[in-house]
Amino acid sequence: MPEAKYLLIGSSHAALEALRSIRHFDPDGSMAMITRDAQMPYSPTILPYVVSGRSRPEAVLLRDEAFFTANACAFVANATATGLDAKAKSVTLAGGDSWRYQHLLIATGAAPAIPPVKGIGEVRFHVLRSLADAQGLRTAMAGARSAVVLGGGLVGLHAAENMAEAGLSVAVVEMQDHVLPGYFDAKASERIETAFTTHGVKLHLGCKVVAVEAGDGGACAVHLEDGGVLQADLLLVATGVKPATDWLAGSGVALDRGVLVDETMRTSVPDIWAAGDVAQATDFHTGKPALIGIIPTAVEQGRIAGGGMAGDPYPRAYPGGLPVNTYRFFGRVALSIGQAAASAGVEVAENEESGYRRVVIQDNRLIGYASVDQPFDVGIMGELIRRRVDLSTVKDSFIARPVETGRRLMSEQWR
Repeated sequence: MPEAKYLLIGSSHAALEALRSIRHFDPDGSMAMITRDAQMPYSPTILPYVVSGRSRPEAVLLRDEAFFTANACAFVANATATGLDAKAKSVTLAGGDSWRYQHLLIATGAAPAIPPVKGIGEVRFHVLRSLADAQGLRTAMAGARSAVVLGGGLVGLHAAENMAEAGLSVAVVEMQDHVLPGYFDAKASERIETAFTTHGVKLHLGCKVVAVEAGDGGACAVHLEDGGVLQADLLLVATGVKPATDWLAGSGVALDRGVLVDETMRTSVPDIWAAGDVAQATDFHTGKPALIGIIPTAVEQGRIAGGGMAGDPYPRAYPGGLPVNTYRFFGRVALSIGQAAASAGVEVAENEESGYRRVVIQDNRLIGYASVDQPFDVGIMGELIRRRVDLSTVKDSFIARPVETGRRLMSEQWR
């Protein structure tokens, strides 16, 4: 049975940052990275560019074989973890092989969540979470004239844009009353929706799919709750993701929506850490466990976990996840950070000159910011939120000119 001092399950941003952090503190300890993917590490954020053809699959890899050789880390591809025996400190892989470890990182990310729609298991549909998914979707687009996308989130809209630009007739079905409900308010989303409808994409908002029916040659009919029926040659399911935790059943690792971790990314089981999309760590605003599936969060969690695994003498506690999203669509850009929703005791200021922005303030401190087609400095806004900078003396100027005022405030903080 192969063994590694450090065993990393997963190969995206969290695992790669953990590797780097481990090697900073322990240059020689044996290490292995195990991934269900067939390729070298890549970022899921690049998949829409593979679908569109703007990026070749071989050009989106984050690391190559030379990197793993230089870092004395075995890279094991096409290996899916199916079980964890925490007492024996071993991970079982599909096919029956097992790896022993001294320190384990769970960075298995998330998998597409398939909705319980009648008939969904009887039709051919696509998802978009892996490089293989992206290549399969691109191939399917070449032989299709129409497509239906279930879900108006980032993945669904990226795919819908690519399909529309490829000449397909595209319809998007979203249960909420506006697209990107997890990232933007209705006014911001309205501008994004207009861009899609202008490019010929039909949006069915506030609609629920009740059934999917197979047709000839791989086509399908999507039945809506209001009685409408959408016909399509290609069906993409983009209704969200769920942490890949099934293989942890019976392991003793505490789970909620994801793997529960403390401020050092440790799980409930000794010598096991978790990071990235699979980890349910502290939310910056609420202090409660939350899933925040973005690259900056994965990188920070991976760095902390890797340091803990290798005995960092000065560990840094995880400060809490802060949602940050950048969305580019049809040559335009929308961004959001923090809490954009209105609630009791929260002050919201909106500006619709040459675009749209939304500033959310509570107790004279910035807690959320969103913009569409307006200047934005995500680094500055993030620092203002995390440092809880008091805006009381400059609130009016900040609301009127947030980027300029924010930069001035932070330059004073950094002196």
